[in-house]
Order: sequence, then structure tokens, then C-alpha cells
Amino acid sequence: MALIKQIRQRTGLLIGVIAGGLILFLLGGDLLSPNSTLLSSNQNIVGEIAGEDVTYEEYVARVEEFKLANQQRTGRVPSEVEMYSIREQAWQSMIVERVFKDEYEKLGLTISDAELVDMVQGKNIVPELRQQLVNPQTGQFDKNQLVTFLQSLETADPAQQAYWAQQEQLFADSRLRVKYDNLLATSEFATEAEAKEAYVAANTIADASVLFIPFYAVSDDEVEFSESDLSAYLSNNKDKFKSGNSASFDYVSFIIQPSGADSAEVIAQIKELTNELSTSDSDSVFALRNSESPTPFLTVRPGDALPANLTSNVSDVEAGQTYGPFVTANSTYVSYKISDQYEGTPRLRASHILFSTEGMDDAAKEAVKAQAETVLADLKGDANFEMAARQYGQDGTAQTGGDLGWFAKEDFVEEFANAAYGARATGLLPNLVETEYGYHIIKVTEMPKSTYTKVAIVELELVASDATRNEAFRNADSFAAEAGNRNEFTENAEASNYRVLQATNIDASARNINNLQNAREVIRWAFTDASEGEVSPVFELDNAYVVASLVSKREEGDVTLADVREQVEAQVKNEKKAELIKSKLAGKSSLEDMKAVYPDEASINEVPDLKLSANVIAGVGFAPKAIGAIFGLEQGEISEPVREDVGVIVGKLNALTPAAEIGDYTAYQGQLTQNASQRTAYSVMMALQDLAGVKDYRYKFF
Repeated sequence: MALIKQIRQRTGLLIGVIAGGLILFLLGGDLLSPNSTLLSSNQNIVGEIAGEDVTYEEYVARVEEFKLANQQRTGRVPSEVEMYSIREQAWQSMIVERVFKDEYEKLGLTISDAELVDMVQGKNIVPELRQQLVNPQTGQFDKNQLVTFLQSLETADPAQQAYWAQQEQLFADSRLRVKYDNLLATSEFATEAEAKEAYVAANTIADASVLFIPFYAVSDDEVEFSESDLSAYLSNNKDKFKSGNSASFDYVSFIIQPSGADSAEVIAQIKELTNELSTSDSDSVFALRNSESPTPFLTVRPGDALPANLTSNVSDVEAGQTYGPFVTANSTYVSYKISDQYEGTPRLRASHILFSTEGMDDAAKEAVKAQAETVLADLKGDANFEMAARQYGQDGTAQTGGDLGWFAKEDFVEEFANAAYGARATGLLPNLVETEYGYHIIKVTEMPKSTYTKVAIVELELVASDATRNEAFRNADSFAAEAGNRNEFTENAEASNYRVLQATNIDASARNINNLQNAREVIRWAFTDASEGEVSPVFELDNAYVVASLVSKREEGDVTLADVREQVEAQVKNEKKAELIKSKLAGKSSLEDMKAVYPDEASINEVPDLKLSANVIAGVGFAPKAIGAIFGLEQGEISEPVREDVGVIVGKLNALTPAAEIGDYTAYQGQLTQNASQRTAYSVMMALQDLAGVKDYRYKFF
């Protein structure tokens, strides 16, 4: 598709957005103003970040920016499901902007003009642009389209120029975050002592016998507890019962399921379309007009996978052949036509380890080269390439073991591409490759492939017809109209043989209710409009109509005993049962004697390969305290009874096989470092949000 056509299509979307904005400005300005009677100054706050309020207006403005970017990228208005993701991206961008900005400044992290140019038109074009500007004939990123687009910006309309400026800012912000995360990830290091400890834990093995007595061995009638016991437990375990804004409500779901007639109609349609597709002279146009697939026509490049529903049903495909219809896991029927297979630009797959030399003098470069040569020698001696990439790699691929994926020769700098494509077999290249970025160790993982496949896809969704939906709505509407309060809600449901389901402690920001997807409107009703005992109107979900009745709701913070009585009672009962079990086991000298106390419920499990690093005992469950107790025994000793969440456990150490001494713990160091690196960015993000006191009230509005 020509670039001009793309721009014209997207400009149409922009006009729609601008027109909508003008309407809001003319008709809704007062509605969204801080002085509005509907959204007064204390009611239009959607959150708080770093002590600053986030207003409804500024948040919606940020959402519109991301919505516009999505429309420009996809050429269509996003669905409500996609809008949820867009709102989350907008919110996270505001957190990053306010929380991380100071962090970037403290560390001196910036994006230079030269770096930005490289990201949008140089040798390292960002993936977002590569995905948007693909030549449909070749399936490859078309740099000529990008050049034409950039040249056209000088004479483009202001909206198009504003969109591009926003995109550049997003690219820069994203790159700053990548730099920050990489800085944190590469700062992780495991010492040899830590590596040795991890090795010992993973390779010290106990042969143990384990007595397991589940809590149900003691009936609830055998234990007694008081209100003070419950209150004391809650007081001592407040962190276990922290609560956000949550609500509980009952609901009746009127499922909208396709009828037999609906199914027969769709099957007939897909069969007819499949026959027409097989004889079509213009597969792409036919699929575009008749398919409900988001990608009705695609070019599969070498190395990329054909659609899974096709390969799971057909072993070998042939150009010109039509396959299907097949039933998918998403309740759709789909047929495929292999429109063409042709030889095009080859692509291969490789991994690398980059030792960066950017900005270094000759002496420093020589030192880097020496280090790279040492690592290359280790790899030639069968060292693990992926682990070495994670340890030494100095670009974004380090976190994925150096994998570059599939790429064409022209996608990379000349020296790198020539070396990779010059390989005659998969495996490690024997020499370092120097580029303007530094020294590379390259491993070719897949040899070049050049077969491109064009696939036309006709897909129809099996959905309920209007008649089927109308029948479900009539039932739901009648039920809602006749239930004036929660008692009537329950009584009428029982009389009509409708099943009343419970939604307990639903978070204010949740989007789903049990197995009901995209139920946001029901949840928002519970938090904004409903009072306890009230019955809702009929809500239309993707595949059901729902009528709800609010049971209770609570604010963020510590919970009361009434809020969590059921959970607290269960824990207190288990504590009492554990005490009773321990008292009955007292004085018993063998596991067999202890088992005899509860002959039907207790079990003795032989575990010959229990590792010190384990958290789970086979046949028992999660039991870290019991495992620790077992490894603290001398051979032949029996542990004290240990209470775990699953029951009471007694262990006996039959034999212990210590980990053998090894001379090199490098592999364990690398693994520990990698694991820590993968956690660091997320942990720091959560810590900074916590320190910034991020509060989210968006559930009141969306």
C-alpha cells in the first residue's frame, strides 16, 4: 500500500478525533471543568503521583495522545478492550514521567539528537517503525517508505506533524527507560560464595521419610476458638489481610450462546466462502472483504511461522491450494489459501555478544578486545553461549541470551552482516567481528531461508444471532424489573431456577468477574452508583447479560474481622488442629507409631531425592519449613512436628548426600546474576511507585 494512501487514511481518523474534541469543547467544557457541578474540584481527581494530584482532564488528554498514536499505527479506532490497554499505557507513562524523571536526571541519562536520528532513520531504527512500514509485496521493512514519509513532513498538515513529534518523544522516553532498566540489570552481580551456596543447595540431596497429617484428620468439632482468638490472629497477621477498594455482590448471568441454528448458518457461510476463495483470482481483496480475521492477508517471511491453526491441520502446504474450514479454540471457523510461494530476500537467525567500544580511545578498545577474545576462547571450549551473552552482552539482546531473531543482510551493519551471511554452517564464528559499535562474538543459529508465503485467511466467528440475544435480554430485563431489593433478587432467582453466583472482594480496578470477561461496567456500578442491597439494571457483556445485587464494599486499608471472618476462622482452626495433632504425637518414637494415631488420614512418603533448594515435598505440597527441619537433622533423627499450610509434617533423615566439590562456579554465578537481573527492573519500579505514594482512583471514572 502506498504511503500517501496510508497518510490519507490516517488523516481521516485525525479529522474525526479533532471534530470530537471540538464538540467536547463547545458542549462539554463545563462538564469536564474543575468547577463543574458534576465533576467538582474534589471529584475530578483520578489519582495521585509523588504527592501531586492527577486531574481527570490531564489524564484524558494523555489517553487521547496514546489513542491517537494507536489509530495512526493501526488505521482504525481502537476497541474498548484495546482502550483498557491504552489507558494503562497512559497511566504508566504519567508515573514514569513524574517518578523516573528525577532518577534519569540524577544518573545523567539522556537521548542525544544523534541517537534519536539513529532510532528513526539510521542503522538502529526502532521496532515500532519497522512494524508500521512494511512492503506488502516482500513482507520486509521498507526504508524507502520511511524516507518518503519523513520528507513529506515539511509540507504535511499540522496534525500529522504533531503526531510525529509525539512519536519521537515516545521513542525517546522508551529508550530512556530501556537504558535505566539495563543499567539496573547489568549492575547485578553474584559472588563466588553466593554461587557456591546455590550449587550446594541444588546438589545436596536427602533421602527422607515424611509423615504427613492433613488438617482434615481433625474434625472442626474437635477444636474450639473464641472471638478473642480471631481478633488476635487478625491483629498479628495484618499484612496478610491488607485490602484495596473492593466490593462483593451477587449476580445472575444470562449466557448468550449460539443456538444450533446459529451454528448451522455460520458453517454454511464458511463452506460457501471457502469454495469461492479457492477459485478467486484476487485472494487478498476477497479475504479483506469477507473475513473477520484481523489479518485477512499476510506475507509470512522466512523463519516466521505459518498460522498455527493451519500447521496443526496440514503438514505441508502448496501454492494455490485452499485448506479448511477448521474450528479454532476461539469459536471461529477459518480457511486458508496459499496464494503464492516465491523466493525473496534471504533471512537467517543469529545470536551475538556485543563488547561495546563506543566513545573509547585505542588503548581502551584493545582492553575490550582482549576480554572478548578470552570469552570467545571459553565458548570454543564448550562454554554456554546464552549464559555468556547474559553476563557480558552490552546491548538489549543480553537479556535474551544474545538472540537477534531472523534478519535480512541489509538490516545490519555491513561487517556484521557479511560475517553472519558468510557462515557455511550453524555455530560459533571463529573470529571476533568489529563494527562501529564494538566487538561481536557471533553464533549463527539458523542458516538463511528465502521462501516467502502469501496466505489469504477467511475467518468467521460463531456468535449468537440477534434473535438469540434478544431472547436472553428479555429474560434478564424481566428479572431485573421484578427484583426491587436483594431479598427479592434471591427469591425470584430461586423461583425461576436461575443460579445466583457470588463475586467476592472484587478489586475496584478489576475488569473481569469470575469467568465473565470485560465486565467493567458492572464493577464500576458497584463502586459508584450502588448502595448495599440495591439491584442493578441489565448489563450487556460480550457473551452474557448480567443483573447484580450489591452485598458490601470497603475502602482501601486494614480490614475488619467482619470483612475476613471466613478466612481468619479457617486459619485459626488450622492452628488449633496443629496444636492438637502435636499433643497426640508427643511421646511417639517412630513415624509408624505417629501414623497409627491417624491411621486413615496420615501417610508416610519416601522421598529419596529431596533437595535443599526445594520448597515442595512430593505427595505433600509446599513445605519449606519442614524441608529446612529435615536438613538440620543428623542421620536417623526425627524432627519435631512442623506446621505448614497443608498440615502437620514430621521428617526423618535416612541419609544425606552432600554436594560434590567442583572447581568452577561460574555457571551458577551467571544464573544467579541473570535471575536477579530479570527481577531488578520490576522490583525497582514497584519500589519507586511505593515511595512516590501512587494512588489510583481511575476506577471511579472508567
